[in-house]
Amino acid sequence: MDNVTVFKAQKWAFSFIAEHQKETSAAELLLQGQMNWSTTEMLVHYQDVLSQEQWALFKANVIKYCQGWPAQYLLGKANFFGLELKVTENTLIPRQETEELVEWILADHKNPELTVLDIGTGTGAIGLSLKTERPTWQVTLSDISPKALAIAKENQARLNVTTTLVESDLLTNIVGTFDVIVSNPPYIATDEADLMDESVLKHEPKTALFAPDNGLYLYKQLAKQLTGHLRPHATLYLEIGFKQAKAVTEIFAQEFPHATVQVKQDITGHDRMVKVSF
Repeated sequence: MDNVTVFKAQKWAFSFIAEHQKETSAAELLLQGQMNWSTTEMLVHYQDVLSQEQWALFKANVIKYCQGWPAQYLLGKANFFGLELKVTENTLIPRQETEELVEWILADHKNPELTVLDIGTGTGAIGLSLKTERPTWQVTLSDISPKALAIAKENQARLNVTTTLVESDLLTNIVGTFDVIVSNPPYIATDEADLMDESVLKHEPKTALFAPDNGLYLYKQLAKQLTGHLRPHATLYLEIGFKQAKAVTEIFAQEFPHATVQVKQDITGHDRMVKVSF
């Protein structure tokens, strides 16, 4: 197509993606992300003609999306809790349900002087969101992957906030105590792989997705390591698989008999979060 306008490019993408039985909303996501436009800005530019380079890049990304690439990896960025974060194949793409975990923490804690640890931070999504909303909190981001931690460091710089970054397998290299500890660990059982989207399995880091022992391994390890890292009246927040509420509750209730364990559902009604109040 010659003189391809934004409108024509979007229309072509809708048709091409629909033919491949993919989510057509990716057409807008890819175009807006490439051009750094909001939805309103794209409407304003609907009759603008794309340059040859812009059109070629957009076509290439649409084709890759239909081949199974997540749109966020093609754009190199993802939105989370109002923040734009860099993502690569070394990091999990932040999910909308994890935003609800951030909201829960913020709703529970108004104290301006808290110490917070985000375990398995990946892009830094949880910890950086908390730091942005509560600038006076002392936030530590940790991850076992140095490549993921490097992305978190880049996102920290982009957002112009300061946190402590630590390479650590759970709490192994963590020093100090915390008021709030939060983690969205790998929790998918290996035998659940056939239930997952193909694009996730092909492109997102498996170490950030799967865990042994029916997905419960890291919860059990974390429960064993927590003692010595908790301040008085500390709180632990976890994201869980929607079938894991009973098992995760039992893990922490057994390890900490005097703690209170609460399960919270996400917006879709699935058990998705656990809070342990010590």
